[in-house]
Amino acid sequence: MAKCLFCEIAEKTKQAKIIHETNDVIAFHDLNPQAPVHILIVPKKHISKLTAIEKEDTKLLGKLQYAAMEIAKELNLSDFRLVMNNGKKAGQTVDHLHYHLLSGRRLLWPPG
Repeated sequence: MAKCLFCEIAEKTKQAKIIHETNDVIAFHDLNPQAPVHILIVPKKHISKLTAIEKEDTKLLGKLQYAAMEIAKELNLSDFRLVMNNGKKAGQTVDHLHYHLLSGRRLLWPPG
């Protein structure tokens, strides 16, 4: 089975404009940005989506949230949206759990 795109980025076999990295998390600019700031925050461990997490993954989810806060501080973002899609009908296009950190324009609600 081929590795997913985000696993390849985490392993550095695919290029991405990385903005933040720890032992467990990697964050990079989205190639198809939906806002002036559009960062993807990804666990290095492959988890297909939120409904596929195991109990032992709960600390990792906290690390993703913490990374979002650190990135927002680094970029001086006071207003931003953090989004996670779960499944194709919700807009998930890569089967690897990830957050979208969006900012730099007015973000309306409902999102679509």
